[in-house]
Amino acid sequence: MIMPGMTIADITAIFWFFLLAGGYSYLTNTGPLSKDGLVKAISQKREQWMANMAVRENRMVDVQVLANLSRGNAFFASTSVFVTGALAALFGNVQELQILAEKFPFLHHTTVFMWQFKVLFLMSIFIFAFFKYAWAYRLSHYTGILIGATPIANGRNKKACLDQASKAAILASLVGRHANTGLRAYYFGIATLGWFIHPTVFMLTMLWVIGVIYRREYRSRALATILSEAAPGN
Repeated sequence: MIMPGMTIADITAIFWFFLLAGGYSYLTNTGPLSKDGLVKAISQKREQWMANMAVRENRMVDVQVLANLSRGNAFFASTSVFVTGALAALFGNVQELQILAEKFPFLHHTTVFMWQFKVLFLMSIFIFAFFKYAWAYRLSHYTGILIGATPIANGRNKKACLDQASKAAILASLVGRHANTGLRAYYFGIATLGWFIHPTVFMLTMLWVIGVIYRREYRSRALATILSEAAPGN
């Protein structure tokens, strides 16, 4: 045992977690899956959004849409802080948690150290989610500034206007990318709860969560709707 109470199954579960989380992140961000899927489709729609924004004189709609997205990121960032605080309180009372867990025969019995390690591991996931959502919230402000700095398109400044809109689209896509990574962290945090039952349950829930995320990002009705083209004349 490397640490008090840590078994080969625990080490395998930790390795499995980083393998699935890191591997899926690579495949979808820079790997072969990055060329399509829901994230890519929405990124293209953001480019269309900013191109349309550039030719509008009244951009209140654009500002309102961006504000709604920003509030969502702020909500999840705040929630991450609350969850981290609750886990910190649980960390200070982990002995009571261990005593309670011993009453359930289906839970994996382990040491106080391992209970603390699992709580810290879960805390690190939500801290990671907080930083992702906080940065997405900040980037949405920068996107709003670029929208405000985009001049009204006319015959003379059309190229400069579209270049500014393209930069705004890139920032908006970064907002979505960081927010999406934070949301995945929430999914992985839910999967980590299985570790409190048994390392094998943890590995199975991670595999299940990856399957759910993949289906929603690459096989969902939402993606099919976004990619569908209206029939001519409709």
